[in-house]
Amino acid sequence: MLEFTTAGEGARLGMLVMHDDAKREFAYGPADGLPESKVGTFSQALFDEAKKRNWTVISMKNDWKQVFAFEKGK
Repeated sequence: MLEFTTAGEGARLGMLVMHDDAKREFAYGPADGLPESKVGTFSQALFDEAKKRNWTVISMKNDWKQVFAFEKGK
């Protein structure tokens, strides 16, 4: 889907959410040294492909001030 979305001419936005915040939500990889999970995966190959294709990788840990509505924003 990201390949389709970012193909062609004109402005395009390709992004992935990296679940890397075990304290507030979940952390799974194995990309970037995160633990593997049976529920969701973010492979190192996908992470490398995202960087190669200039897709935005959003870190829940570093880019989100608030994960759930009941949390107070920082």
